[in-house]
Amino acid sequence: MWQSIMNFVSGVMKPAAELVDNVSTTEEERLELKNVLVDLQNEVTKKQIELVSKQMDLERQLIDAKSSIITEEAKSGSWVTRSWRPLTMLIFVAIIVLQALGVVRLEEEFSHDFMVLVQLGLGGYVAGRSAEKAIPSIANALKKK
Repeated sequence: MWQSIMNFVSGVMKPAAELVDNVSTTEEERLELKNVLVDLQNEVTKKQIELVSKQMDLERQLIDAKSSIITEEAKSGSWVTRSWRPLTMLIFVAIIVLQALGVVRLEEEFSHDFMVLVQLGLGGYVAGRSAEKAIPSIANALKKK
């Protein structure tokens, strides 16, 4: 998404620079207008970086909130609260194995939806942990710029 915005800005700036070359009468006017365009493009780029940084901060906060929920569940005194996520995924894996062995037969439409659910579950664990570790580093790097 951000790349498309940057492409749009670049696409606007190039014709504007060409227009400056064609319309201006003196070299001084051309250079002055080109400087204004470069300043404008730099300002837009700074705003884009700020927006990306804010978006990453929000994503980090969301991941932190999700992480704290899972942490609290894991710390819970109740076995059910601590174990329901891993048990759910283990049951899903068991269903997949039983279907592959022909013991269980899932209807095609349900089978597709079931696999999407499993992918979301596994993806949530993998992507959540990856993002949890990567987003703070990326956000800090963007803040330094």
